[in-house]
Amino acid sequence: MTTVQVIEAGVAAVVLAACLVIYVLNFKKPPDENGKKPKGRKFAFLGMLVSAWFLVGLFITVFAHKTSALHIEFEMFSERVPLFGGFTLAKTTLIGAGVLVALILLLVILRFTAISRFSVDDPKPLQLALETVVDFMDNMVRGSVHGYEPKNLQPFMLGVALYMFGCALSELFGLRAPTSDLTFTFALGLTTFAAMNIYGIKKNGVLGRLKNMGGELPAMRPVMVPLKAVSDISIPVSLGARLFGNMLGGMLVMDLLKGVLGGYGSGIPAVAGLWFNLAHPGIQIYIFVTLSLTFINEAME
Repeated sequence: MTTVQVIEAGVAAVVLAACLVIYVLNFKKPPDENGKKPKGRKFAFLGMLVSAWFLVGLFITVFAHKTSALHIEFEMFSERVPLFGGFTLAKTTLIGAGVLVALILLLVILRFTAISRFSVDDPKPLQLALETVVDFMDNMVRGSVHGYEPKNLQPFMLGVALYMFGCALSELFGLRAPTSDLTFTFALGLTTFAAMNIYGIKKNGVLGRLKNMGGELPAMRPVMVPLKAVSDISIPVSLGARLFGNMLGGMLVMDLLKGVLGGYGSGIPAVAGLWFNLAHPGIQIYIFVTLSLTFINEAME
């Protein structure tokens, strides 16, 4: 340790000890007439938290030689994992497959352990939470697909949403989220493209789907159908690129934060990860599902 680092550690230790003493002295003081706790206890706790964080970061910097840096290595596409016979597979594909297996196992366990014991008269917190999620998706579908409620569309979109959320959670375990791979998000966009054509043909038939693409003027349909086909083909590209850009941005911000903080990154990336790995993906999933339902509704008009 350098002389400056020794001084910094000594000052932080003194501040930590002083805040600890103040906190202990104020701990037994009763709340005031308004029921508020003594302000000294809050400031002392905050001082202990900051000084302890500084001490931990200082020791990590010194003994682990972890310094701050802005250098980030990133590949546009996921690295390849060699398999048998010289065949390779994208690492994000394997992670996505693992998320899918874990999600299926979780749902099977819920089905035979918890859901089988659900009661209409005495619902438990888990039942209320699951019913809230299902009702939310049902309302999204009914509000987006007007005048027609296709069977299996609600569970399909809920399954896509849960799968995307599980992929985002994989980043909390130090893995690259599959949704930050352009090929993976493009594949998700293809599911929307397939769904919009399947439900459009199911409701209106092949000729009705072509009429939908051609518009109301029969004379213009030979021109409009190819143009609409090109527009529809661009939908998975647009959905995939939008999801990829937003998820990649969150991953890069987390990497930058870890790099800038260096040894002082204890705790802060974890708190920031609650946003970039939970809340932010939730917003992107909501947008993806909303756009998908909009395109499906348009195909069934």
